Amino acid sequence: MTESTPQTGTGPLGAGRDATVPVPAAAGSGPVSHAIFRLARLHRMFAGQLLRPIGLHTGQELVMMHLWELGPQRQADLVRLLDSDAATMTRTIKRLEQAGFVRRRPSPTDKRAALIEPTAASQALRREVERVWSRLEDLVTAGLSAEEQTAALLTLERLEHNLAEAAADSAAPDGEG
Repeated sequence: MTESTPQTGTGPLGAGRDATVPVPAAAGSGPVSHAIFRLARLHRMFAGQLLRPIGLHTGQELVMMHLWELGPQRQADLVRLLDSDAATMTRTIKRLEQAGFVRRRPSPTDKRAALIEPTAASQALRREVERVWSRLEDLVTAGLSAEEQTAALLTLERLEHNLAEAAADSAAPDGEG
């Protein structure tokens, strides 16, 4: 396999840093996509390291954040909210339930559904999750000015919008996208 590693200082900001993973020549036509892949991998790794001591796996904190913010939710609503799949959400909820952070209760409006709700025990966890996310933000944005952080956030939101639009177009029936 032929690999090419970006030259030091050739990034868009001339940051003087090499990629953490060699960029395969086949990815040469997608440098932004490869950078997103590398960034996501590292972000998930650090999130996992920071969450492990508080008893959570990566992704579980996002479920908890939504439950704390929105209150009890049907599992199907969490799947949609987090753009997950049913099997992953089932495993996540089961693990959170076993840890004592959520419980299921019957829905008062739909006899077939259960609501997932945070437990009182999860309130202490909330402070820890907020601390972890603050630490993760500090790691991600180290050395960036407030203006650079704003620009990075705007760029990431634009990239997300582009992909969400492409996903919606590809899901539209022929002739409607």
